[in-house]
Amino acid sequence: MGLDSLVALGPRPAEPEASRSVGRRILGRAARSGGFRIGLAILAVLALAAALYPDLSGIDPNKMDVRARLLPPLFGGAHWSLAHPLGTDQIGRDMLVRCLIGLRYSFLIGVASVALTLAIGCTLGMVAGYFGGRTDTVVMRITDAQLSIPMIILAIAVLGVSRPTIPAIILVLGLSNWPVYARVMRSVVMAERGREYVRAAQVSGASHARIVVRLLAPLLVPPLLFASVLDIARMMIFESTLGFLGLGVQPPTPTFGNIIADGRKYLLNAWWIATMPGLFLGLTLTGINLIGASCERARNAIHGGA
Repeated sequence: MGLDSLVALGPRPAEPEASRSVGRRILGRAARSGGFRIGLAILAVLALAAALYPDLSGIDPNKMDVRARLLPPLFGGAHWSLAHPLGTDQIGRDMLVRCLIGLRYSFLIGVASVALTLAIGCTLGMVAGYFGGRTDTVVMRITDAQLSIPMIILAIAVLGVSRPTIPAIILVLGLSNWPVYARVMRSVVMAERGREYVRAAQVSGASHARIVVRLLAPLLVPPLLFASVLDIARMMIFESTLGFLGLGVQPPTPTFGNIIADGRKYLLNAWWIATMPGLFLGLTLTGINLIGASCERARNAIHGGA
């Protein structure tokens, strides 16, 4: 997500009570669009399949069966098997179960990393924008330093020196994008801190923490939450890229990245090994992008009509 697309997120109502309903208005307007419903349906089907099928099927995603190796998907060749509807890989592991397990990890890492990004970026941005002065200078210099570090360098530094784990991957992805949110939150808070309701709270003796947490956060964070939906898709792509490069969750745990990396050697005679996880990833990203785009259009329409 670019900085320009986030600059317009700041609320403009005269009273904080009116702004607190903006999130519900955005969600309600977006939910009436066809794109939102299609995206939600795609994600619901994939989520149910990932949550239920691997356990209900009783198939071990890491169980090897050399007698069933390189079976094609249903109707994808002469020797397909109903027991393996999406075929098997080079050592006989079921592709459907492995892709669904990979979807679990990919979505978990994507959501958790964006949550970490929001937590860091919004907190530092509100602190810098509200207090200003030396605090603002220190936070912005930290932000500039973080922006100067490419994500791949950060990934190599953190994941390359030790065994990559899910918490470490979430940390790397979460630290890669928080400066964008921090800068946007800072600029909006600086504009809001001079408004009447903030001054009234200060005059009445409210503490700085209470003003930030009870007044500004409910006002500013909801629009960022809707904007961050599209970042989940981006983080899932990054997670798959790290897995493909060997810096993601390590085998035998199946993830989209390491399944595709294994399947690239068999593209000519077993195309489904690399293709199936790519299709699952593509469907997931399509669902997320449809929801995110619908929320963004709804936000623009509400703010444009405000």
